[in-house]
Amino acid sequence: MRNTSLEVLEGRIGYHFRDRYLLECALTHTSFANEQKIRRYKDYERLEFLGDAVLEMVSSAFLYKEYPDKREGELTKLRASLVCEPSLADCARHLGIPEYLRLGKGEEAGGGRDKESILCDVVEAVIGAMYLDCGEIEPPRHFIMQFILSDRDRVFFYDSKTMLQEWAQGRGKTLRYEILEESGPEHNKIYRVGVFVGDDLLGTGEGRSKKAAEQHAAYAGIRKIRKQET
Repeated sequence: MRNTSLEVLEGRIGYHFRDRYLLECALTHTSFANEQKIRRYKDYERLEFLGDAVLEMVSSAFLYKEYPDKREGELTKLRASLVCEPSLADCARHLGIPEYLRLGKGEEAGGGRDKESILCDVVEAVIGAMYLDCGEIEPPRHFIMQFILSDRDRVFFYDSKTMLQEWAQGRGKTLRYEILEESGPEHNKIYRVGVFVGDDLLGTGEGRSKKAAEQHAAYAGIRKIRKQET
């Protein structure tokens, strides 16, 4: 990857690094770092550790101010919905981060460029790199607020399975998720899942994992229920 290409990514995230090496390390997977004979780049794991702490602090402060009447348990649940793995992976895709990842040959062949676990880790690593580079909280806080905490519908989306389960239990109904279709190569499958109430199909969703597809199906089901009830 050429340094000039990183300028495009810096423009997307709204921050230009003084020490671009930190950003390069944030984009480097362990598999790539291990394959380097001269080990020019460190992997993102230590930066991810730091970024996770910064993200937790910023998101906790945001929710504390935004929801003054909610108790600690409710705030913890909201934070988990906002900064969960699928949410951060969506953020990475929105910013085009997958195209900048440095992956080892095996991880590349295994579809690592679209693995939610890797994309989530890299977003946290970028936050950590940003914090180290500037030495203050404001730039990473601005990034987190703009790209992670700005979409209130994300709470609704990522909590939709729980919401749908509570809806069903309150009415004495049973939910089940069923894979309707699988497509694509083994390392990069697309799953289509349906959520059923009894024998009735309530909603469908697609995703690169069964879990993601179920989440989309639940979201579609909740939207259908809300439309029927209004």
